[in-house]
Amino acid sequence: MDDLYPLLSLPVARLGAGAVTLGQALAAAGGVALLAVLVLALALWRAGGARARAAVEAAERAREAEARMAEIARAQAEMQGRMGALADVFGSRQAELTKAIGERLDGMTSRLGQSLTEQTRSTHENLAKLQERLAVIDSAQSNIQSLAGQVVQLQQILSNKQTRGAFGQSRMEAIVADGLPKGAYEFQATLSNGNRPDCLVRMPNGAPDLVIDAKFPLESWSAMRAAAEADNAEGQRYAAQAFRRDVEVHIRAIADKYLIQGETQDTAFLFVPSESIFAGIHEDFEGLVQKAHRARIVIVSPSLLMLSIQVIQAVLKDARMREQAHLIQHEVVRLMEDVGRLDDRVRKLQAHFSQANRDIDMILTSTDKVTKRGAKIEALELGAPGGADAGEAAAGRDEPARRVAAAPAGRLRLHVVDEEE
Repeated sequence: MDDLYPLLSLPVARLGAGAVTLGQALAAAGGVALLAVLVLALALWRAGGARARAAVEAAERAREAEARMAEIARAQAEMQGRMGALADVFGSRQAELTKAIGERLDGMTSRLGQSLTEQTRSTHENLAKLQERLAVIDSAQSNIQSLAGQVVQLQQILSNKQTRGAFGQSRMEAIVADGLPKGAYEFQATLSNGNRPDCLVRMPNGAPDLVIDAKFPLESWSAMRAAAEADNAEGQRYAAQAFRRDVEVHIRAIADKYLIQGETQDTAFLFVPSESIFAGIHEDFEGLVQKAHRARIVIVSPSLLMLSIQVIQAVLKDARMREQAHLIQHEVVRLMEDVGRLDDRVRKLQAHFSQANRDIDMILTSTDKVTKRGAKIEALELGAPGGADAGEAAAGRDEPARRVAAAPAGRLRLHVVDEEE
């Protein structure tokens, strides 16, 4: 033992700054083994307690099951008693129900007879009304047949490329002719390169003409719609590719044929004769619209073409007003000259009226003087001839009055006038 002690004290490992000996390692291993034994014993004890609790719970559940079975047996006995009572009640009620059903069947039979009579009468009336409506439907069917024939004709027109082009061109020509005056447009005009667009709109002030093309490709569009109705995704995709290719080719053809520097506008119109096709292009083929814009081609529907024509009409009207501006200005100058002459003549007339008023005032002054002088002459008192009595009677008057009294009759008016003056 004394020989083993030096071995136990030998260091077997170093942890940090210290060393662990063999004895310490063995002691630690024994402690770990003891701890494992304790843990195992604790687990066995817990397992035994769990089994005991499980046995107790099983016994408790067995007692509860026996109690429930007893309750079920009691309830079954009560149910059997109630079922017997219900059988008795049902036996009594069945007779009553049979009697009530018999009475109601009799009443229902009588009511059914009355209702059948009324129904027969109403059926006859409805049949008469139905015959009248059938006559109306026959007339409507004849109208529908005529409309169907017209639709077939339209379909034939749209199925033929030339007739379809004529149909689109006729719509375009109607819109242009309704919106612009004659001379402001020309159909099937010939350009300098020999090409003939569907319509040329003459722009004012020497500006280049605007080109409108009405030949829109519809074969691939119709094929695409037919594939969509048939729910054929592959066919619809091929038809969409064909439609995109046809429209791109047509856009390049318009740009190459009709856009001439100095002769036509930098932008041309591609007329689509259907609003639904126009909406479908902008909704499903945005790339075509962008390519058309880059090629300076504007895709227009009937409503957009009508709006554009109205704008061009306003521009033409403004240009015509500007062309007639010098005539309006000349007429205004002549009007101002006439107004000046009228003013001079009115002023001369006013001067004549003023002179006439002055002359009338002078005449009134003269007549007033004449009236006053006549009154004075009438108021004169001529004395009787007699010499001394006349001299004494006039002794108190002034000298002019004495001269008048003594003057002969022929000189009387002259003295009076001199006195007034």
